[in-house]
Amino acid sequence: MNKKVMLMILDGWGIATNPEVSAIKSANTPFMDQAWGMYPHSRLNASGLAVGLPVGQMGNSEVGHMNIGAGRVVYQDLVRVNKAIEDGTLEKNAILQSTFDHVKKSGKKLHFMGLVSDGGVHSHIDHLKSLCELAQQHSLSDQISVHAFTDGRDTDPQNGIKYMADLQQFFSNRGGNLASVIGRYYAMDRDQRWERVRKAYDALVHGKGSYT
Repeated sequence: MNKKVMLMILDGWGIATNPEVSAIKSANTPFMDQAWGMYPHSRLNASGLAVGLPVGQMGNSEVGHMNIGAGRVVYQDLVRVNKAIEDGTLEKNAILQSTFDHVKKSGKKLHFMGLVSDGGVHSHIDHLKSLCELAQQHSLSDQISVHAFTDGRDTDPQNGIKYMADLQQFFSNRGGNLASVIGRYYAMDRDQRWERVRKAYDALVHGKGSYT
């Protein structure tokens, strides 16, 4: 007789270390309370090294989906890029090298665009800084233009100004330019809402935008 097994994921459910600030602990959860009391159970660590992230880095739905049921630690892109920076692999990347050479010979701008925060889900600001430092080592400091997508989803919605100030400080010491700023709501829309994407497209391709 075959027995069925169900893998059911409760998004956002967790075990708080401080019950006084736990919404779950304060809620009425009779089914979960009964299941916890009647059946064998265990706990999963869903952040940091347990799911292939750096120590202290919070988990997220994407990381959880990659790891659950894998039977091993699935190292995330964040860790892999960190390692490539530390061991010099990124510096030796052939595509980066040829790009830097082309920009240097042509005298054109070197454009970096992407999510700028320390959320660690789709990007990390330290990776952007490392790319800029590599470009600066190729004497391209005056040709770097960064198009920043602010991150109000994986970090505090009010923290965009903090990351922009951090970048400006970074550029003031090494060279580089913050060319444009736009929220991920527009630049990273994944619901095929062209009216949003167009604002980002026009800013990046045609240089159109609101000057503040």
